[in-house]
Amino acid sequence: MSEKWYVLQVYSGREKKVKKSIDENVLKANLKSDIEEVYVPVENIVEVKAGQKVIKEKILWPGYVLVKMNLTDDVWHFIKDENNVLGFLGGGAPAPLSDREVDELVRNLSGDDGEIVHKYNIDCGDVVKITDGVFVNLTGTVSEIFQDKGKLSVLVSIFGRDTKVDDLEMWQVEKITND
Repeated sequence: MSEKWYVLQVYSGREKKVKKSIDENVLKANLKSDIEEVYVPVENIVEVKAGQKVIKEKILWPGYVLVKMNLTDDVWHFIKDENNVLGFLGGGAPAPLSDREVDELVRNLSGDDGEIVHKYNIDCGDVVKITDGVFVNLTGTVSEIFQDKGKLSVLVSIFGRDTKVDDLEMWQVEKITND
């Protein structure tokens, strides 16, 4: 029987511990031939703190771990007995992901390996609300972005005149969407 992908529900924040534990214990339990891969989808996020770029790893699906395995009774008990594992997605009898779901996941995640994503998804021309500082609650249009410094400039209207507000930190603005 060929291996299929299953989704485990785990305690949020423990995804990497579960992966490490399964990877280490699978050899001790002599199940290496049945458990092919344990996968925690992550992306790298860059943010600027105190003028320094910091790259953080963000788990895409908190509380979930993907496992490619041949589900036997021994494997089922092994997985269920792992620390921080709540069970299989859907409860009851574990159901594997369909080939269509796996293809879609692979397509969505294939470009993300090692790619760095900026924490703040703001572009020039976006309408933002200033959430901190002297100009709090004013809205304006982003005129310049300095990704390397984590800062931006916003053009706001004060008493009917356009005024450029410089050196705003990315976290000091909130993008306004028309949803």
